[in-house]
Formats: sequence, C-alpha cells, structure tokens
Amino acid sequence: MSGSASGKLAVSFPPGQSSQAGLATGIGAESVLNSLESAVLVVDAQTQVTFANNAAEQFLGASLAQLQNVPLTDFIPSDSPVFALIALVRAEGITASEYGVVLESPRIRKHYVNVQATALPDRPDHVVLTFFERSIADKIDRQLTHRNAARSVTAMAAMLAHEVKNPLSGIRGAAQLLEQSAEPEDQTLTRLICEETDRICALVDRMEVFSDGRPLERAPINIHQVLERVKKIAVNGFARHVRIVEHYDPSLPPVDGNFDQLVQIFLNLVKNAAEAVPEKGGEITLTTAYQHSVRFAIAGSDTRTHLPLVVSVQDNGPGIPLEMRDHLFDAFVTSKRKGSGLGLALVAKMVDDHGGVVEFDSVPGRTVFRVMLPMATIPTNIQLET
Repeated sequence: MSGSASGKLAVSFPPGQSSQAGLATGIGAESVLNSLESAVLVVDAQTQVTFANNAAEQFLGASLAQLQNVPLTDFIPSDSPVFALIALVRAEGITASEYGVVLESPRIRKHYVNVQATALPDRPDHVVLTFFERSIADKIDRQLTHRNAARSVTAMAAMLAHEVKNPLSGIRGAAQLLEQSAEPEDQTLTRLICEETDRICALVDRMEVFSDGRPLERAPINIHQVLERVKKIAVNGFARHVRIVEHYDPSLPPVDGNFDQLVQIFLNLVKNAAEAVPEKGGEITLTTAYQHSVRFAIAGSDTRTHLPLVVSVQDNGPGIPLEMRDHLFDAFVTSKRKGSGLGLALVAKMVDDHGGVVEFDSVPGRTVFRVMLPMATIPTNIQLET
C-alpha cells in the first residue's frame, strides 16, 4: 500500500488477488473504504500503520505516505486504551470494542471516540482499527445521561423530604382542625385540602427512594430468574393484552446485583413498553446477550468498567417523541396523561447504583431500552440455582 500522486489511497493486494476480490458487484475496496466517515486503520505486528482510509488521514492529520510504516504511538499516546485493545485482539482473536475513549496528542486534536478492533483472518498479527467519533453532547445524552439524571433526582428527593413534607403535615393538621368547626358546605373544601396534601406526601414518599444512600446489597443473580418474575407480574396484570417474546442466552453468567432492584428496573421498562404498544398486535421482546470486551468510561475519573451483560426490552409502539429524548431519564418527564414521570428516573438511579449503563434507540414501530450490567465473580466452590 502506498500513497498515489493524487494523494488518494492506493491499496495493494497479494499476487493474483484484485481489489474486486470478494465483491461480486465489481466495486473496488478502495472506493468502499474511502466512502466511510469512520477512520479505518490497519496496524501490523509491530503496531506500525500499514493502511489508512481517507477519514483516517483526516483523523490523524497526515497523508497515507506519512502514516505508512510509522508506529501508531507517534500519533496516539502509548498509554491509550487503544493499545490494550490491540493486545487483546491479538491474544484472543476476537472483535473487541472500547467506548468513550479520549484521544489527544501533540500531533492530533482531541477526539472522543468509540474504537472497534478486529483481527485480520489471514494475518492474525494485523489488527483493523475503526474509530467512531462521538461528540461531548453525545457522551452526555447517550452513554451517561442516566448518571446525571440519577444524581439530580437524588438531590431533589433529599430537598423534597426536608422542605416539602414537613410543612404539608402542618397544613393537613390545620385543615383537620378547621373541619371540626366548619359549616357542612365548607367541610368539602377542608377534605379537599387533606386529600391533596396526602397526594403530595405520597409523591414525596415515592421520591425518597432516590435519596437512599445505603450501600447496595449485591449477590450473584441469575438475570433470567429476574425476567421470569417480571414477565409473571406483567402477563397477570398490566400486559395481559401484549405478546411477550423471549430471546435468551442460556449460557449468560450471573449479574452482580440486587434481585429486588433488578426486578424493579425491568418491571418499569416492561410496563412502559406495555403502555406504548398498540391495543392489537402489541409485542414486547426481552433479549439477553453477552457482549465481549465492551467497556465504558466512568464519568469524572479514568476508571473503565466492563459491562458484558446486556438485557434489552423492545416494543413495537410508535416510538419516543424527538422532543423528549434528551430529557427522558429526568424526573417528571412523561408523555402519559396520568404518569408521574418517575419510572425512568428510578430506572436510571437503580442502574447507576449497579454501576451499569442504560441506553435507548427509538424509531416509529421499534423502541429498545438496553441495560448493560457487570458480571458477578463466582467462587469455584459455589453453584448458582438454575
């Protein structure tokens, strides 16, 4: 591979193999790779660059001629997670991903990216790197929105408990005293005051769960037992009219979590899905999967956490309105007429307590919430119930 006089990529292939090999349509590999917005690099056994598409040239601020046979450490700091990812792919021969990687050096501007690394089948020591640029706004709104939402709701809950609930008790007491001496026609108003203060107190009680700062009691949990409990509650209550489809990975390892809170997380998500689907033909799909080597950045630190267990709740409803998506996990945000807007905020808080991540994708006819959770470490002398 070498740089052409025009500055475009020139891709060389082994003898007898053309750039159209494997492409029945006759479209050249160079055209396909250069049409991608994502930066694609290939590094050899010495982690020297052997190939770069046009986006990679822009990403690293150098032409292919300047990149070829140059160590990747000349452009990316040697302590970057990218190099640990390369080592993992070489050792395991798998495709691995790293989410939320910050790349910055004197030679390149600051980038916030997701990185995918794949081994070349015919050259295991060569690794293909693909960099997907992500903006800071995307970081906040997508990957870690629930963390900020959970923290804001926790602060609000503490404020409500101290500043709202106590005065309400005084108002209710005063209304009860007035009711004793009020005329019959006025007692309707005093009862209304009592009922409304009770309603607000009940809302504050629901909020108090957010300010519970006690450490989460964790144990190795079979996530399928959690989902079976959720399904049993759903089909015997709010989801009688909905078809629930299960796509489970039976080999999934246990979750490091709290059974009751996990039930609450997925009960809220399934309830939202049941309320979103049409009256006829409504369908919810529950899926469990293991994602290899996917790690997420922890906000405010250099720590990265491995979240291999993914539980998805998908519905065939109309989708989430665009104007709500940026604030979906905030408290009191709801499209339901009688909803309090606390369900997803509670999900955000509980997932955050587990050290997990919740994300969603939504288009008309398909909305998916994905909860990514940590795996439990099981001593060899302990067996889980199945």
